[in-house]
Amino acid sequence: MINRQTFIFILVMTLGFQVMNAQEVIETDSTEVAESLPDTLKNPFIPIKVDGVAAVVGDFVVLDSDIDKEYAQLKAAGIATEAIPRCQLFGKLLEDKLYVHHAIQDSLEVSDIEIRSRIDQQIEAFLQQTNGDMDKLLRLYGKEDEKSLKDEMFEINKNGRMAQLMQSKIVEDIEITPEEVRQFFNAIPKDSLPIFGTELKVAQIVIEPKVTETAKQETIDRLKQIREDILNGSSFATKVILNSDDEASKPNGGKYTLNRKQPRMVKEFRDVAFSLQEGEISPPFETEFGYHIIKLEEIQGQNYVVRHILIIPEVTQKDIDDAKDKITKVRQSIVDGLITFAEAAKESSDEEETKFDGGQLINPETQDYSFELTKMDPELYSQIEGLKDGEVTQPITERGRTGDIKFKILSVTDRMDQHTADYARDYLKIKQLAENNKSFKAIDKWQDQKINDTYIKINGEHRKCTFSSNWLKQ
Repeated sequence: MINRQTFIFILVMTLGFQVMNAQEVIETDSTEVAESLPDTLKNPFIPIKVDGVAAVVGDFVVLDSDIDKEYAQLKAAGIATEAIPRCQLFGKLLEDKLYVHHAIQDSLEVSDIEIRSRIDQQIEAFLQQTNGDMDKLLRLYGKEDEKSLKDEMFEINKNGRMAQLMQSKIVEDIEITPEEVRQFFNAIPKDSLPIFGTELKVAQIVIEPKVTETAKQETIDRLKQIREDILNGSSFATKVILNSDDEASKPNGGKYTLNRKQPRMVKEFRDVAFSLQEGEISPPFETEFGYHIIKLEEIQGQNYVVRHILIIPEVTQKDIDDAKDKITKVRQSIVDGLITFAEAAKESSDEEETKFDGGQLINPETQDYSFELTKMDPELYSQIEGLKDGEVTQPITERGRTGDIKFKILSVTDRMDQHTADYARDYLKIKQLAENNKSFKAIDKWQDQKINDTYIKINGEHRKCTFSSNWLKQ
C-alpha cells in the first residue's frame, strides 16, 4: 500500500521548480488508448505514438517518460530515489495532474511574468554551479539551447505553482482548537508518543563595522552621477554591469519583477519601486543592503518590472578592526559577570531582529526559540558545538548577505534533553502535528471526491499498482 504522507513529503520537496511535468500531446496508433482520451484531448490532426500514455487525469496525461523525468528531478534535488517504488512515484504524478486540472477548473491564476522571473533566478542559481558556463548547464540538463531549457522550466514551474495554489486552497480554512489538540494527543497510544530530540535555545550578539558618513556620502554622490548619465542617454543595463554590487541580478542587467501581492524585496525597496512611473529613475535611497537607484521599466497588472543598481559603501580596515575590538570587549564583560548576555545584546548588538529579545535566535522552521539539535543548520551547529549552557563563544568572523564582514558571539541560553512528548511542555509542537494531521485528512477527503468526479484512465501495467487512493475507481 502506498503511503499517502510519503507522497505529500515528496510533493513538498519537489514543488516550485520540479513538481510537475508539462501537459503533453500524446501520439499513439492504439485505438484503445485513443478512445481513453477525453474529448478535449482528441484531435484527428495530431500524429500518434504507441505506448506513451500511462494515464489520463482530466485534461492532462502522464507519459511513461514522465516517471523517468520525475526520478531525474528528484536525484537532481539530492533526494535518494532507490527506496521510492515506481508505482509510488506514478501515484504522485497522478496527484500532481489532479491538482493542476482542478486549479484550472477553479480559475486559479498564475502570472506568466512571475513564472518567467522565477525561471531567470533559477537559471542564475544554476549558472553559479557551472561557473557561468551555459553550455555546461545545457549539457547537464540534456537541452540543445537555452530556449528549450526555459520552455520546459516554464511548464514545470507554472504547473507546480498551480498545484501549490490548489493545495493551499484546500487547507486555507483549516484551524485547530485547543480541544482538538488535546483530543489528538490523547488519541496517541502511550508507546507511540513522538520523541523530541535535544533542543537548544541560542542567542547571539552581532557587531558590524560602522561605515563612515564620508563613505556613505561618496556612495550617494556616485549613484547620483550614474543616474545623471542614464538620464543623458547611457544604458542602465551597462551601468549595472560596471557598477552594481548585486551579483545575483548583475548578469541580467539588474532586473527584478515585483508583485504587490507577493512581497519579496525589503520594504524600502518595494516602497520606492511602487511609487515610480514607467521610465522613471529614483534618487539614491538606502536599505539594509546598501544604497540603490531603481528604474521602473514596465507595469504589467500587479507586476512591476524594475532594474536597480546597488552600491555598498566601502568599509575601511580601521572600521573592521574597531568592530572586532568592540565584540572582544563585550564578550569579556559578559565572561567577567559585569553584564548579562541579554543586557549586552540590547546595549551593543547591531542586529535589530534580536537585540531587544536578549539576542535570542528564532528557528525559521518553527518560528519559536528552540532548535532541535539534529535538525539545526550545520553552520550554526558548528559554531555552538561543545558549548556548555551559559558559555560564550570566542568572536566569530562572518560574511553578511552582501559579502560584508561582521563579528558575533553566541551563547546557549537553555537546553532540553531528548524526551517523550509532554502535552504541557511541548504544546506548540503537538499543535503543529495536530494541524498537519487535520490538513492531511482534508487533502484525503478532497482527493477522494475529485477522483470520483474527474475523468481518469490508468493504462497498461500501471493498473497493477496498489494505490491508497481509488485511482482505478474500483
